[in-house]
Amino acid sequence: MTEPIDISLPLGPPLMTWPGHPRTEIRPLQRLAEGDGADVSELRLSTHAGTHIDPPRHMIEGGSGVDQVSLDVLIGPCWVADATGRGGALGADDLDSLQVPGGADRLLLRTDNSDLWRSPHAEFPGDYVCLSPDGARWIVERGFRLVGTDFLGIEQRGAVGHPAHVELLSHGVTIVEGLNLGHVEPGAYTLMVLPLRLVDGDGGPARAVLVPEPDE
Repeated sequence: MTEPIDISLPLGPPLMTWPGHPRTEIRPLQRLAEGDGADVSELRLSTHAGTHIDPPRHMIEGGSGVDQVSLDVLIGPCWVADATGRGGALGADDLDSLQVPGGADRLLLRTDNSDLWRSPHAEFPGDYVCLSPDGARWIVERGFRLVGTDFLGIEQRGAVGHPAHVELLSHGVTIVEGLNLGHVEPGAYTLMVLPLRLVDGDGGPARAVLVPEPDE
Protein backbone atom coordinates (compact mmCIF):
# COMPACT_ATOMS: atom_id res chain seq x y z
CA MET A 1 0.00 0.00 0.00
CA THR A 2 1.22 3.49 -0.81
CA GLU A 3 2.28 5.39 2.32
CA PRO A 4 -0.28 8.02 3.42
CA ILE A 5 0.91 11.62 3.83
CA ASP A 6 -0.22 13.46 6.95
CA ILE A 7 -1.23 17.00 5.95
CA SER A 8 -2.69 18.07 9.30
CA LEU A 9 -1.07 20.45 11.76
CA PRO A 10 0.09 19.26 15.21
CA LEU A 11 -2.33 20.65 17.81
CA GLY A 12 -0.64 22.09 20.84
CA PRO A 13 0.06 25.35 22.70
CA PRO A 14 2.76 26.57 20.26
CA LEU A 15 0.50 26.40 17.19
CA MET A 16 -0.58 29.71 15.67
CA THR A 17 -4.26 30.58 16.13
CA TRP A 18 -6.54 33.10 14.49
CA PRO A 19 -6.27 36.46 16.32
CA GLY A 20 -8.78 36.52 19.17
CA HIS A 21 -9.10 32.73 19.33
CA PRO A 22 -7.71 30.90 22.37
CA ARG A 23 -4.42 29.10 22.23
CA THR A 24 -4.79 25.35 22.45
CA GLU A 25 -4.32 24.20 26.04
CA ILE A 26 -3.85 20.66 27.36
CA ARG A 27 -4.29 20.68 31.14
CA PRO A 28 -3.60 17.64 33.33
CA LEU A 29 -6.58 16.37 35.33
CA GLN A 30 -5.15 13.05 36.52
CA ARG A 31 -1.57 11.79 36.43
CA LEU A 32 -0.08 8.35 37.06
CA ALA A 33 2.98 10.05 38.52
CA GLU A 34 0.76 11.55 41.20
CA GLY A 35 -0.89 8.26 42.13
CA ASP A 36 -3.95 8.49 39.89
CA GLY A 37 -5.17 5.42 38.03
CA ALA A 38 -4.58 6.93 34.58
CA ASP A 39 -3.31 9.95 32.71
CA VAL A 40 -6.30 12.15 31.76
CA SER A 41 -6.18 15.70 30.40
CA GLU A 42 -8.58 18.55 29.73
CA LEU A 43 -8.49 20.08 26.24
CA ARG A 44 -9.35 23.72 25.51
CA LEU A 45 -9.30 24.90 21.91
CA SER A 46 -11.20 26.78 19.24
CA THR A 47 -13.45 24.83 16.88
CA HIS A 48 -11.25 26.37 14.16
CA ALA A 49 -7.88 25.41 15.63
CA GLY A 50 -5.22 23.93 13.39
CA THR A 51 -6.50 21.77 10.55
CA HIS A 52 -10.28 22.09 10.58
CA ILE A 53 -13.52 22.02 8.61
CA ASP A 54 -15.78 25.01 7.94
CA PRO A 55 -19.40 23.82 7.53
CA PRO A 56 -22.29 26.11 6.46
CA ARG A 57 -23.09 26.97 10.08
CA HIS A 58 -19.78 28.82 10.37
CA MET A 59 -21.02 31.74 8.26
CA ILE A 60 -24.69 31.07 7.47
CA GLU A 61 -27.26 31.43 10.25
CA GLY A 62 -29.23 28.20 10.57
CA GLY A 63 -26.79 26.34 8.33
CA SER A 64 -25.90 22.72 8.95
CA GLY A 65 -23.15 21.86 11.43
CA VAL A 66 -19.91 19.98 11.01
CA ASP A 67 -21.55 16.75 12.20
CA GLN A 68 -23.76 16.85 9.10
CA VAL A 69 -20.98 17.12 6.51
CA SER A 70 -21.19 13.97 4.41
CA LEU A 71 -18.32 11.49 4.61
CA ASP A 72 -18.74 11.16 0.86
CA VAL A 73 -17.45 14.73 0.58
CA LEU A 74 -14.61 14.29 3.05
CA ILE A 75 -13.19 11.10 1.56
CA GLY A 76 -12.35 10.62 -2.10
CA PRO A 77 -10.21 11.66 -5.07
CA CYS A 78 -8.71 15.15 -5.02
CA TRP A 79 -6.24 17.29 -6.90
CA VAL A 80 -3.41 19.21 -5.21
CA ALA A 81 -2.71 22.32 -7.28
CA ASP A 82 0.59 24.19 -7.08
CA ALA A 83 -0.10 27.88 -6.47
CA THR A 84 3.30 28.63 -4.93
CA GLY A 85 4.96 31.87 -5.95
CA ARG A 86 1.63 33.71 -6.03
CA GLY A 87 0.63 36.28 -3.45
CA GLY A 88 -2.52 37.96 -2.26
CA ALA A 89 -6.01 36.78 -3.13
CA LEU A 90 -6.24 34.13 -5.85
CA GLY A 91 -8.87 35.01 -8.44
CA ALA A 92 -10.49 33.17 -11.33
CA ASP A 93 -7.58 33.90 -13.70
CA ASP A 94 -5.08 32.55 -11.18
CA LEU A 95 -7.08 29.36 -10.70
CA ASP A 96 -7.53 28.92 -14.46
CA SER A 97 -3.76 29.02 -14.87
CA LEU A 98 -3.30 26.11 -12.42
CA GLN A 99 -4.62 23.73 -15.09
CA VAL A 100 -6.72 21.64 -12.74
CA PRO A 101 -7.90 18.58 -14.71
CA GLY A 102 -11.59 18.18 -15.46
CA GLY A 103 -13.55 15.77 -13.33
CA ALA A 104 -11.83 16.65 -10.04
CA ASP A 105 -14.36 17.62 -7.37
CA ARG A 106 -11.99 18.19 -4.44
CA LEU A 107 -9.24 20.80 -4.75
CA LEU A 108 -6.39 21.56 -2.36
CA LEU A 109 -4.37 24.74 -2.94
CA ARG A 110 -0.68 24.47 -2.11
CA THR A 111 0.72 27.99 -1.66
CA ASP A 112 3.62 29.75 0.03
CA ASN A 113 1.51 29.69 3.20
CA SER A 114 2.80 26.19 3.89
CA ASP A 115 6.26 27.65 4.58
CA LEU A 116 4.80 29.05 7.81
CA TRP A 117 4.34 25.57 9.24
CA ARG A 118 8.07 24.84 9.12
CA SER A 119 8.27 26.70 12.45
CA PRO A 120 6.17 25.42 15.37
CA HIS A 121 6.16 28.94 16.83
CA ALA A 122 5.16 30.90 13.71
CA GLU A 123 3.41 34.22 14.37
CA PHE A 124 0.26 35.29 12.56
CA PRO A 125 1.42 36.98 9.33
CA GLY A 126 0.42 40.42 8.11
CA ASP A 127 -0.42 38.93 4.72
CA TYR A 128 -1.13 35.47 3.38
CA VAL A 129 -2.36 33.80 0.20
CA CYS A 130 -6.13 33.47 0.16
CA LEU A 131 -9.13 33.20 -2.17
CA SER A 132 -10.95 36.20 -3.62
CA PRO A 133 -14.75 36.23 -4.07
CA ASP A 134 -14.10 35.84 -7.79
CA GLY A 135 -11.95 32.79 -7.04
CA ALA A 136 -14.65 31.33 -4.80
CA ARG A 137 -17.15 31.73 -7.64
CA TRP A 138 -14.74 29.87 -9.92
CA ILE A 139 -14.72 26.96 -7.42
CA VAL A 140 -18.54 26.88 -7.33
CA GLU A 141 -19.01 27.16 -11.09
CA ARG A 142 -16.72 24.19 -11.72
CA GLY A 143 -18.65 21.94 -9.40
CA PHE A 144 -16.10 21.36 -6.64
CA ARG A 145 -17.59 19.88 -3.48
CA LEU A 146 -14.55 20.61 -1.29
CA VAL A 147 -11.73 23.13 -1.34
CA GLY A 148 -8.75 23.17 1.01
CA THR A 149 -6.16 25.79 1.85
CA ASP A 150 -2.86 25.80 3.70
CA PHE A 151 -3.72 28.69 6.00
CA LEU A 152 -6.12 29.14 8.94
CA GLY A 153 -8.50 31.19 6.79
CA ILE A 154 -9.47 30.90 3.14
CA GLU A 155 -10.17 34.58 2.55
CA GLN A 156 -8.57 37.90 3.34
CA ARG A 157 -8.63 38.89 6.99
CA GLY A 158 -11.29 41.51 7.68
CA ALA A 159 -13.21 40.96 4.43
CA VAL A 160 -16.59 42.62 5.03
CA GLY A 161 -19.38 40.07 4.96
CA HIS A 162 -16.95 37.18 4.35
CA PRO A 163 -17.94 36.94 0.65
CA ALA A 164 -15.62 34.05 -0.26
CA HIS A 165 -16.83 31.94 2.66
CA VAL A 166 -20.47 32.73 1.96
CA GLU A 167 -20.13 32.01 -1.76
CA LEU A 168 -18.63 28.60 -1.07
CA LEU A 169 -20.72 27.50 1.91
CA SER A 170 -24.04 28.68 0.48
CA HIS A 171 -23.41 26.52 -2.59
CA GLY A 172 -22.53 23.38 -0.66
CA VAL A 173 -18.74 23.58 -0.93
CA THR A 174 -17.06 22.29 2.23
CA ILE A 175 -13.96 24.25 3.27
CA VAL A 176 -10.86 22.72 4.84
CA GLU A 177 -8.42 25.19 6.40
CA GLY A 178 -5.07 24.81 8.12
CA LEU A 179 -3.55 22.15 5.87
CA ASN A 180 0.21 21.64 5.64
CA LEU A 181 1.03 20.99 2.00
CA GLY A 182 4.67 22.05 1.90
CA HIS A 183 5.88 18.46 1.57
CA VAL A 184 3.25 17.43 -0.99
CA GLU A 185 3.87 17.24 -4.73
CA PRO A 186 1.07 18.55 -6.98
CA GLY A 187 -1.13 15.91 -8.54
CA ALA A 188 -3.84 13.34 -7.92
CA TYR A 189 -4.48 11.79 -4.50
CA THR A 190 -7.17 10.27 -2.36
CA LEU A 191 -8.10 12.66 0.44
CA MET A 192 -9.34 11.59 3.86
CA VAL A 193 -10.21 14.37 6.29
CA LEU A 194 -12.25 13.57 9.40
CA PRO A 195 -13.37 16.33 11.79
CA LEU A 196 -14.54 15.81 15.33
CA ARG A 197 -18.26 15.00 15.23
CA LEU A 198 -19.35 18.06 17.21
CA VAL A 199 -23.14 18.32 17.33
CA ASP A 200 -24.20 21.44 15.37
CA GLY A 201 -20.56 22.49 15.40
CA ASP A 202 -19.60 25.67 13.54
CA GLY A 203 -16.26 24.00 12.84
CA GLY A 204 -14.32 20.92 13.75
CA PRO A 205 -10.60 20.20 14.19
CA ALA A 206 -9.62 17.34 11.89
CA ARG A 207 -6.93 14.85 10.93
CA ALA A 208 -6.26 14.97 7.21
CA VAL A 209 -4.21 12.60 5.07
CA LEU A 210 -3.49 12.12 1.39
CA VAL A 211 -2.89 8.78 -0.26
CA PRO A 212 -0.95 9.10 -3.55
CA GLU A 213 -2.50 7.55 -6.61
CA PRO A 214 -0.62 4.37 -7.59
CA ASP A 215 1.71 4.63 -10.58
CA GLU A 216 0.20 3.39 -13.81
